[in-house]
Amino acid sequence: MEYLLNNALEAYNRHSGWIVWNLFLAFIPLAISFWLFRWSTKSRSFLWWIGFIVYIAFLPNAPYLLTDIIHLIQAIRAGYSAWLITLVFIPLHLSAILLGLEAYVISLLNQGYYLRRQRAGRFVIWSELITHALCAVGVYLGRFRRFNSWDLVTQLDTVLVNVIDDLTTKRPLFVIAILFVVITISYFVMKQITLGLILRIRYVFLNRKKSN
Repeated sequence: MEYLLNNALEAYNRHSGWIVWNLFLAFIPLAISFWLFRWSTKSRSFLWWIGFIVYIAFLPNAPYLLTDIIHLIQAIRAGYSAWLITLVFIPLHLSAILLGLEAYVISLLNQGYYLRRQRAGRFVIWSELITHALCAVGVYLGRFRRFNSWDLVTQLDTVLVNVIDDLTTKRPLFVIAILFVVITISYFVMKQITLGLILRIRYVFLNRKKSN
């Protein structure tokens, strides 16, 4: 039993040790979105714009978790036992991906709520598509260029040069386009599930309130 636990811990550190950190990065824009779009006043102060820039910089970390499926594939190919793959790796990685997607969905729902509050509801879909496109670029820079969100401050010139280079080169542009499609479809599906759950919870709450 001790050997199995040690083996599971070693496998986790090798193929899944990133999960907690990546989820932390994914939940940063989620937390900021509540402050920016739900709790703040209608006026946009200098501090609000700073928060918005941080929000945009960190938001790609949420859909970035979609690309971490490669770690699950590597773990499966590494030859670990079937029970370890089935009971540890698959649930762990899928949970991380779903949590990252949910953080992304709620962040954009908050963003849409803010636009409607500003009487700009007609721009919600466009803002979502633009956000998907920006996140596709961000995910590409993170996965293939190995940049981090804070590199926008510490290496802004290098990031900009790489972005311009990638957006004018066929292969990176093709990968970014695929990421955009994957993020858009994943967001749409997860959004419908989330809205359905919200409506269900409200329905149950209202029924309980009426019964009381």
